[in-house]
Amino acid sequence: MNEMIKNIHNRKSVRVYEEKIVSPEEKGMIIDAAIQAPTAGNQMMYTIIDVTDGDLLKKLSKSCDNQPFIAKAKMALIFCADYQKWIDTFSIVEENPRKPGVGELLLGCNDALIAAQNAVIAAESLGIGSCYIGDIMEKFEYHKELLNLPRYVFPVTMIVFGHPTEQQKNRSKPKRFDKKYIVHENAYHKMDSAELRSMFEDRAALTPNVSFDFAKWVHAFYKRKYDSDFSKEMTRSISEYIKLFDGK
Repeated sequence: MNEMIKNIHNRKSVRVYEEKIVSPEEKGMIIDAAIQAPTAGNQMMYTIIDVTDGDLLKKLSKSCDNQPFIAKAKMALIFCADYQKWIDTFSIVEENPRKPGVGELLLGCNDALIAAQNAVIAAESLGIGSCYIGDIMEKFEYHKELLNLPRYVFPVTMIVFGHPTEQQKNRSKPKRFDKKYIVHENAYHKMDSAELRSMFEDRAALTPNVSFDFAKWVHAFYKRKYDSDFSKEMTRSISEYIKLFDGK
């Protein structure tokens, strides 16, 4: 296994950091790596907001599901799907350019997330931990104003970075599902209840000395995540962003 693949396997979400700063050189390398990511048609349909203001970080730590560690981040980047710069460019030359739609939104999301993943792997290679913050997609009205986002810009994810503590370095990475449940050959395979149970039970078996009750786990996860207020708010907010792209 080469070093790049080791970094991919070792990378995990880190929410506790040392006081050590992320140096300007390290930040530059992480951002440069993000910018080298694959992009549809070389359009780079994203913008990266580098959050350097401490007060802004504090506001984001509250609006993004009240997570105090965000306010202490030594580096934070917000990756936005951005078709605003393209429609503005077209408008210089074209008299009535077609308005962007949900296709442009999804392509921009792809571009932004591919760049973001380049950033976290680059950070991992430098010994810098990271954590994705999907809550930036929530609170449509608040984040749109807070970040001065124009119509055709959508904040896909925020990533916070920092040097992990020893405890975080030594913490086990959560187990993933076995690839036999994830990789389908040639066409999608809809799993039945027995296969779905096995998928979760097989993963749980990788963690020794931990009992697993499928029904209890699914019920708790459903209430904590899928049926939660923040999940419903995320759906509401994303629907509002889609309206901007789908507006006639």
